[in-house]
Amino acid sequence: MTKLLVTGGTGSFGETMVRSALGDKKISEIIVFSRDEKKQFELRQSIPDTKLKFIVGDVRDRDAVDDAIKGVDIVFHAAALKQVPTGEFFPMEMVKTNILGSSNIFAAAEQHGVKKVILLTTDKAVYPINAMGMSKAMVEKLMVARARQSAKTIFCAVRYGNVMASRGSVIPLFYDQIKAEKKLTITDPGMTRFLLSLEDAIELVKFAVVHGRQGDIFVKKSPAATIENIAEAMLNIFRSKVGTSVIGTREGEKLHETLVTAYELANAEDMGEYYRVVNIMNQDYDRYFKKGKKKGISGDHTSDKAKQLNVSEVESLLRSLDYIKKRT
Repeated sequence: MTKLLVTGGTGSFGETMVRSALGDKKISEIIVFSRDEKKQFELRQSIPDTKLKFIVGDVRDRDAVDDAIKGVDIVFHAAALKQVPTGEFFPMEMVKTNILGSSNIFAAAEQHGVKKVILLTTDKAVYPINAMGMSKAMVEKLMVARARQSAKTIFCAVRYGNVMASRGSVIPLFYDQIKAEKKLTITDPGMTRFLLSLEDAIELVKFAVVHGRQGDIFVKKSPAATIENIAEAMLNIFRSKVGTSVIGTREGEKLHETLVTAYELANAEDMGEYYRVVNIMNQDYDRYFKKGKKKGISGDHTSDKAKQLNVSEVESLLRSLDYIKKRT
């Protein structure tokens, strides 16, 4: 039987992961580790299951992490500060939670013999231009460094773009604006974002559980859409005539997102729906100098080059989300 720890377990991903894991008969216990007791209370009330255990604690606190991780087999590390504006105003908070907190998780996992740690990271870690992205890029490096020297614990990661309808994402914002009969605020009509459902994010993590090796980063080949098309789809779904208003790109925002760099793709394995970015390879220098390196996939995997969804396709995708179903 498997004992699971989900850090940040009361967030959008964490809650969905918990609900999914409860159906797995191989999992004997699921520990939700987070610092928000109110969200823990609400989750406990909505899922009264004896498999669930709740621990209030912060990843910044190594002692709390140690206590929570003892006896755990698999860790899903989702706890993080994720809002770009927060990082621009309070970058040290990103350092404390995202970098130092993750370091606590990695060290404790190895110390207590955890079998596998799966880090959740973001496309903003690729070519980072904001504090949040920079902090997550550093966490990826910490994960790979730990993987290089770990004998028993496997450290790997999943990297994804915008998770639709997650807290702080644009879809709940647009819904709130529609409900208040306000224009939908668009930063740049041509801005593109990858679109991933929470269910797809869960499947990506489960894929990493099965296939993850030391230092691997898994990426799902997600479709993308412009912010303008997402806004139009939301207006269509809720039959709203409020329209849109272009407010300009905010500080720290990219016009297009990158999920995998050309350099990473050269070392990546195409696994159908997913890329496996390989970060730890055998250093056969003799073979390297004599034969060179076989060229892999070329070019970055970016949101403007991914499959682009039109308004109708975005609308269909949004209608499949539980968040939308509950509000229509």
